[in-house]
Amino acid sequence: MSTHTVEKIGGTSMSRSDELIDTLFLGGREDADIYNRVFVVSAYGGITNLLLEDKKTGAPGVYGLFAASDSSSAWSDALDRTLQAMTEVHNRLLEHPADRRTADDFTRERIEGARSCLIDLNRLCSYGHFQLDEHMTTIRELLSGLGETHSAHTTSLMLQRRGVNARFIDLTGWRDERQPTLDERIEEGMRDVDLSSELPIVTGYAQCREGLIRLYDRGYSEVTFARIAAATEAKEAVIHKEFHLSSADPKIVGTDAVRKIGQTNFDVADQLSNLGMEAIHPRAAKTLRQADIPLRVANAFEPADPGTLIDADLSGEARVEIVTGLDVLALEVFEQDMVGVKGYDATILKALTRHSARIVSKHSNANTITHYVDASLKTVRRVEHEITEAYPSARIHIQKAALVSAVGRNLKDVSVGLRGLTALDEAGITPIAVQQSGRAVDVQFVVASDQKQDAIRALHGALVEATDGAAWEAQERSASENKLRSAA
Repeated sequence: MSTHTVEKIGGTSMSRSDELIDTLFLGGREDADIYNRVFVVSAYGGITNLLLEDKKTGAPGVYGLFAASDSSSAWSDALDRTLQAMTEVHNRLLEHPADRRTADDFTRERIEGARSCLIDLNRLCSYGHFQLDEHMTTIRELLSGLGETHSAHTTSLMLQRRGVNARFIDLTGWRDERQPTLDERIEEGMRDVDLSSELPIVTGYAQCREGLIRLYDRGYSEVTFARIAAATEAKEAVIHKEFHLSSADPKIVGTDAVRKIGQTNFDVADQLSNLGMEAIHPRAAKTLRQADIPLRVANAFEPADPGTLIDADLSGEARVEIVTGLDVLALEVFEQDMVGVKGYDATILKALTRHSARIVSKHSNANTITHYVDASLKTVRRVEHEITEAYPSARIHIQKAALVSAVGRNLKDVSVGLRGLTALDEAGITPIAVQQSGRAVDVQFVVASDQKQDAIRALHGALVEATDGAAWEAQERSASENKLRSAA
């Protein structure tokens, strides 16, 4: 039976890794208690934005500037700024001058190696036989790996200075001419690791034949983390965030109003991913679920707290566990002659798929099909144009909206729809639509986009805050007991 855990630390938490040394990494542990853990780390906060593009604003980083510019100066200057930012981070985290010099040399070698690759590729593609577009995914992979190697290498130095037998494991394939699969890359990296006496610090990016960036873009680190957990048959997978998985965004409903979920299942995690509030990447969740490995989402800065346990158990207390929302565009297609005629839905789906418009939810009746999509207005206008060409007599309406959802493992006999509508009415909010599937895991309230936060507050107050606190306390006790049993 496995005795180790595989644990992932996100970028924001990694930027405070000096605080984590005495809590998460050591936390009063001594000798053998330090080990039997594998840490998969993301790049420090903001570094991947500099290497690729800003995740929120879209402002180009090295990758975006290289793709858009005929001149090497713009992207090369951006690479210099990235090197400076990396150096500032590890010089802040590393106390010993020798460790700083080691980190300086390591980071500069990686950055300059990447610069040489980009210069050579630019020169090669100046000939007509080679097209830069064919190599952009590879460039994105190369740049992504720089952030994770930097953070993993720096963390290893920090721990080694504290007497921990930390081992830097680089899965980025630096200067490796082979193309192994992801599982092969992981197996090679972990092959001779002694988990009982070594603390592996592993890069969240892994270079492989499948191409993690192409498949998962910036969600790759959680996929790597899950595959390592499955490959090593971990007893538990843990994601450390800078906050608890709570019943709502505390910035919206208030820190005093939210409750830590404590325990839920992968079904709820999938619903949250669909609404853009990822507890874990859905593909990573699938890997853990199929390997029968429970996931724990914990607060990195409260290591004594058991956090929230996510497993495959479909049973649970009948209650709403979380209220969250997402801005969407409602694409409504009305055709009076649609009733009884096949093909309308398929045509709309093909148009949405062709333009990469992500469907969050949908509703249909005799002559109307409405899709709630997470996409730009420009993209949805293109979809509208394609549908109009196929069905000239259809009336198409596009509306900004917000999909606010009450989610829980077991919503049977909770009357979420009725109580939710009452709460919205008392708040002066008239929903555009209300939807509930037969599986009783979520109820969706579609409201005007400018009413999203008010709707979340109203629903959270009625469906979470007004419920008996004893049920929540029981879940927290259960999560704590599960952690103790897991540790034993």
